[in-house]
Order: sequence, then structure tokens, then C-alpha cells
Amino acid sequence: MARQTRVTYLDGVGPLNDVATRPRQLLQALGIRWIDAGAAALVAILVELNVVVGGGAGAAPLNTRAYVLGAVLAVPILFRHRWPLGSLLGCSALVLLYYIVDRRNISPAPLLCLPLYDAAVAGYLAAAIAIPAFFMSAGLFVVDVSTHQGLVSLATEFLPSIAVLALAIMLGEVVRSRRALAAETADRLRLAGEEREAETGRRVAEERLRIARELHDTVAHSMATITVQAGSALHVLGPEAPAADSGRDRNLRSALIVIRETSKSALTEMRTTLGQLRHESPDESPDLRAAGLDRLPALCEAVTAAGAPVTVTTDGQPRPVPPAVSHAAYRILQESLTNVLRHAGPRARASVGLTYETGALVIRVTDDGQGPGVPAGDMAAGHGLTGMAERAAAVGGTFSAAAGPGGGFEVTARLPVAGPGQAGAPGPGQAAAPGAATVAADLAR
Repeated sequence: MARQTRVTYLDGVGPLNDVATRPRQLLQALGIRWIDAGAAALVAILVELNVVVGGGAGAAPLNTRAYVLGAVLAVPILFRHRWPLGSLLGCSALVLLYYIVDRRNISPAPLLCLPLYDAAVAGYLAAAIAIPAFFMSAGLFVVDVSTHQGLVSLATEFLPSIAVLALAIMLGEVVRSRRALAAETADRLRLAGEEREAETGRRVAEERLRIARELHDTVAHSMATITVQAGSALHVLGPEAPAADSGRDRNLRSALIVIRETSKSALTEMRTTLGQLRHESPDESPDLRAAGLDRLPALCEAVTAAGAPVTVTTDGQPRPVPPAVSHAAYRILQESLTNVLRHAGPRARASVGLTYETGALVIRVTDDGQGPGVPAGDMAAGHGLTGMAERAAAVGGTFSAAAGPGGGFEVTARLPVAGPGQAGAPGPGQAAAPGAATVAADLAR
């Protein structure tokens, strides 16, 4: 049985493709591009034309060797992309060798103009000036000694080549200067952009600090005064005695306790928010998202004591939700129930519904406000509904608010949470801190 040998190729297609790709890989390794090969071919054609017309006294005969040597002169141009100075030196050495071996009267300008341009662009200006100056000086000396031509005749013969070489050098230097200017401009624009970003960050920090001071001066004193006054009123009422207290005293005592606890809680949350605005470290400032759905019973009790009875219903299997979602849900419920107290009338009742769906927590707050209240359009003019919508969007949820079909008002928020067996991934904007308008709306309650 014949033994089979299996050959595995890196490209996975076989030997024909390997043979085809090897020259391409070699050209890439040498830094030779197709445009370089075309430029070398064009220069070779110009050199061959110069060889054909390059006769004169003492010139070698025009034969095959002259053509082959003329074509070889353009070979270093193939490497102009990776080694511009080496290409110039190689062409210079070959043309000098050509003068020694073949001794035909050819100008170096067709061969050296492109390498001179590349060397000038690459920053080798001294070499780009010295090499053609040597060839022109040596050529003038040799022609003057061998032919004894006059100054006008020499100028007529050498001036076109000198002009071509000088133009190639100047064009290369202009291109190099333009590229350097463009790079410098790009660096300056980048630095200017970084400075603008730094200045913007500084102004934002200053604005945050100013907001913190303003909120402290505006709210802290008032809330502290409310807390102290509520405590003083409770002290005046004396210790609680259920048998002796009338219904009026019991209602008054309950209201004062709610006022005191609510103001204390507001002060604590305000200090937390101000600490965040002042960029305090986590050890110095508690987490802004500490308030969650676990505080819903206390919130409903406070709103009920304030005159708007609240009922809570739960659908689905309750389960833990991410802290950011729990915080957003609590704030939405807090703002919705606050709006019930403000706008639904004195005898309004509120209903809170929590629905645990697969991958989402749906919050619905409705009221049966029948009092004068405030029209929905006027309510929308404030920051409350905007803040709730921002909080829902921050965790990737949706929010809607509209007048109820039978009167009152209805707020609905759908917040995404991890379903069973899913990872608790944060929403699109969960990591972002609450906006200034949302913070101000929380503190304004």
C-alpha cells in the first residue's frame, strides 16, 4: 500500500497559494510597494532615454551593457519607502560607478530627482543638498577640463539639471514642513481639547460645590428648625397617656412625630447628597442609594399620617432587586405619594401596586383625588415628573404619568431587573449619579 503524506499549510489552501504569496510577503518584508515599483520603472525609462542621447566626445558606444547598466541605476528606488536615505546613497553610488565603467554623457537629474525628494521629505536635507552639489561640481570640472567649453556653453548644458535637482529638494522640504506643521497643529488641537476638558471639569466641580453650599444654606436651617420645633411641641404635650389623651391630642401627637422623623430623614439624606456633590470619599459619605424598597412601609405610614391613606398590593413573587433599581423605585414612589399629598385634595386615597414580572418590576401609583387639586398640566411644569422619568431612564426603564380614567392621577414605571437565573446586570445609566435637577427635586420635598 502506498504511503500517504499529508502536508498542512498555515494558510490552509495548498502549495499553489503558498507559491503565490511568498513574493508578496518578501515585498512586504522589504517595504516595497507597487507604487515604488512603478516609480522605479518610470525613472528607469527616463534614464534609458538619457543613455540614448548621452553621446559626445569620449563617450562609450551605445550597446547592451549601456542599457543594462542604465536600468540597474533605478533599482535602489524600490526601497525608497523604508530607506529614503539609503535609496539616495545607492543611486548616487551606482551613477558614479556608471560614469567610471561606461563613461557616457548622462545627467544625474533623471535618476536623483525622486531620491532627493524622498530624502528631503524624510528630513535628510544636508545629504540631499551635498550629493547633487558634488555631482554638479565634479561634472563642471570634468567637462571644462576635457572640452574647454566657455562659461555660457557650460551654463546652458548644466543649468537645466541643476534646476531640476533644486526643485526636487525644495519640493521635498516644503512637503516635510507642511507635514510637520500639520502634526504640530494636531498636537496643539489635542492639547487645547484636553485643556478645555480640564477647564470644563473644574467649572463643573465649582458648580457642584456652589450647589452644595446653596442647598445647605437654603434647606438645612429650615429642616433643622422644623425638627427642633416638632420636638419642642411634643415636649409641651408631655408624655403619651392614651387614657387621658383626646382624639385631637392623639392626632396632633402623631402628626408631630411624623414631622420630626421626616425632617430628620430629610436632613440625613441632604447631608448624603451634599457629601456626594463635594466629592467626599465613600468613608465620609454614605451611599446615595441606601434608600430602597425596604423603606416603603415607613413611607406609606408617613403619608397616611399626613392625611392620605395608602394601600399597598403586591402581585407576583417578591424577590430582591439590584440596589440601583430599588433606589429608583423608592424615589419614584416617594415623589408620587408626595404629589398625592400636594395635588389630590384633602380626602384623597392612594394605592400602590408592585408587580414582579419576569425581568421587570412594574410600579403603579393611583389616587382618587376628588378635591380641587392642581391640573396635570400645572403639575408637569415642575421637576417631579421629570425627575421620576430621569430615574426610570437611568436604570433602563420606562415611565408614564397621566390622569386616571375615573379621576385622580396615575403613575406607572417599568424597571428592568434580573429574572430567575439571570445575572443582575446594571441598566444603561445605572452607574451614573443623579442629575442636578433630580437631586434638587429630592431635597425640595
